[in-house]
Amino acid sequence: MVRPKRKITTFSLSFLDIMACGFGAVTLLFLILKHNPIANESTDPLLVTEKNLLQEEIQVGTADLIALKNSLKDIEKSYTEALGLSNETITKIQEADLELSVQSDPKQEIAILKKQLIELQEKTKHFKEKAVGENTRHFSGDGKRQYLTGLKLGGKRIVILVDTSASMLSDSIVNVIRRRNMSDESKKISPKWQRAVKTTEWLIAQMPEASQYQIYTFNNSSGSINHDDGVWRNTRDKAGLDNSISQLKKIVPAGGTNLSKAFKALKSFNAPPDNIFLITDGLPTQGNKKQKNMTISGIDRIQLFQESLKELPSRVPVNILLFPMEGDPAAAASYWRLAISTNGSFISPSRDWP
Repeated sequence: MVRPKRKITTFSLSFLDIMACGFGAVTLLFLILKHNPIANESTDPLLVTEKNLLQEEIQVGTADLIALKNSLKDIEKSYTEALGLSNETITKIQEADLELSVQSDPKQEIAILKKQLIELQEKTKHFKEKAVGENTRHFSGDGKRQYLTGLKLGGKRIVILVDTSASMLSDSIVNVIRRRNMSDESKKISPKWQRAVKTTEWLIAQMPEASQYQIYTFNNSSGSINHDDGVWRNTRDKAGLDNSISQLKKIVPAGGTNLSKAFKALKSFNAPPDNIFLITDGLPTQGNKKQKNMTISGIDRIQLFQESLKELPSRVPVNILLFPMEGDPAAAASYWRLAISTNGSFISPSRDWP
C-alpha cells in the first residue's frame, strides 16, 4: 500500500515561535536601553540643578583666576617701583656718605658757607641796583605795610602836582575852618597835609635814576616849588631832591583849588611831561573866570573840572592820588574817569599810607 506524500507547509509552528521570541527580545531590549539619554537627563530636575551649580562654580573660579592674575601684576609693579626707590635711596645714602667723608674739616666748611653767603648778598645788591624804579632817595615810613598801588612810576619826564589849598588841612569842612585860624606851624603839621608831603616824598623815592622830574604846587595859582618853572631837574641830583622836599615842607596850605592853572603851567616845558602825578583832595573850586558868588555848588565844581581838562597836555597819563574831602561825592568818580581816559591810575590811600 502506497503511503500518501506528506504535505510540506512554509510556516510551521516552530518558525512562528522563533519569530515571536525574536520580536519579544528586540522589544524588551528597546525598552531597557535609553534611546534618548539627553532628553531624559534634561527632564531630571536634580541633574539640571547640579549642572547649573557646576557651571556657576566654573564661572566664579574663572573670575577668581582673572582677579588673581591682575593682583599678581599689581604686586609685580609695586615690587618694581619699590626696588627702584630702594636703589635711589641707596644711591643718595652713598652720595651723602661720600659728601660727609669729604667734609672732614668743619672750619673749612664754615668758611665755604660764609663765602657763599657773601656772594649771595652781592648778587642781591646787584639785582636791586638793576631793578626798574630803583629808589633814588631813601624813604622810611612809620608803618611796616607795603601796597601794590598799580601806579606807573616810570617815565623820562615826571611831574608831581601837589594841591596846597586850605582843604588839605583836614578831611572835614569844620576842621578845615578850625585849622585855618591856627598858626602856620600848626597848619604845617596837620595830619592830612603831612600825608600829602610823605606821599610826594615816596613818589620821588620810586622814580628811576635816569629820569627827570619837577614838583609843582597849586592853589589859587600854580608854579614850581623851586621857582624854576619849565626846567627839568635830574633825579641823580640827591641834594636837589632833598631841597625839593624841604621846600615842600615849608609850605602852608591856604586858598582855593584852581586845577586849570595847574594843568596850564605844564605847558611851560619845552619837552612835555610823559607822566603826571596829581595829589589832591577834591574837585576844583576856582577856574579861569573869577567867581561871582562866595559859595560854590557841586555842579559848579564839576563844570570847573571839565574846563580844567582843556588845559591838560594830550596823550600824557595822569595818576590820581585822592585824599577824599567830605561834601565832595563826585570827586572820586570824576578823577577815576580822568585816570582811565589817559591810561593812568587812580588810588585813594588809607590814612597810614605810605
